Amino acid sequence: MLPAAHRMRQSGDFHAAMRGGRRAGSRHVVVHATVVPDAAGPARVGFVVSKRVGSAVVRNQVKRRLREAVRARLPELPAGALVVVRANPEAARATSAIMGGDLDVLLPRVLRDRRPSSPARASGTSPAEGS
Repeated sequence: MLPAAHRMRQSGDFHAAMRGGRRAGSRHVVVHATVVPDAAGPARVGFVVSKRVGSAVVRNQVKRRLREAVRARLPELPAGALVVVRANPEAARATSAIMGGDLDVLLPRVLRDRRPSSPARASGTSPAEGS
């Protein structure tokens, strides 16, 4: 079970992560994430599993698998991160290992540092080499 401090419940948090952050997807899941600057709280995670995934039983099974996969990866999430994991219809047929593998690829992609590279670094030369 995901600890209560790490659960996202407010619709504004879902909106901030989905509209204001980065997104990366696979065949089974799409991960939306943003990091709130100067946030003192822990990373919070929310899940979206629509009716397109399947019946209520299937949706709950998918949510349980996703929660467990994210719980194992909580130490990797930075403080103040808002993460939404959205299940695609293919998630109904995916195993926990497959979804965990997808999260291992997608989480670093959406949470990586977004600092712009300098023009000198982009061209492959350092500022000292350019003179």
